[in-house]
Amino acid sequence: MYSAEVLDHFEHPRNAGTVAEADASARIENPACGDVLELTVKVDGGRIAEIRFRAKGCVAAMACGSAVTELARGKTVAEARKLSREEVLREVGGLPAASTHASHLAMDTLAAMLGKLSR
Repeated sequence: MYSAEVLDHFEHPRNAGTVAEADASARIENPACGDVLELTVKVDGGRIAEIRFRAKGCVAAMACGSAVTELARGKTVAEARKLSREEVLREVGGLPAASTHASHLAMDTLAAMLGKLSR
């Protein structure tokens, strides 16, 4: 059902937790399924120096939270704003149709957090 990459991100999440003294954060809940994703970030010199996630929900939500932090870390804020849902899906090796909502949650939370940073 889930790809090896999804299960790896779920069983060995990258960047789990909260960034101390974060420059921005966002928390979004999917009202349809109850999944919750929170992202926190520290920016240094215009680049994402540290990004962490906390998630409550299904396997796919946890995996996409982990994956989006991996994709965004080290990028400039402008580059992170250009990340796509398809990149998250590739990072987790795809998702079953019933679980694609998790990639939307990850991207929506990333966009909300980055929107709180000054351009």
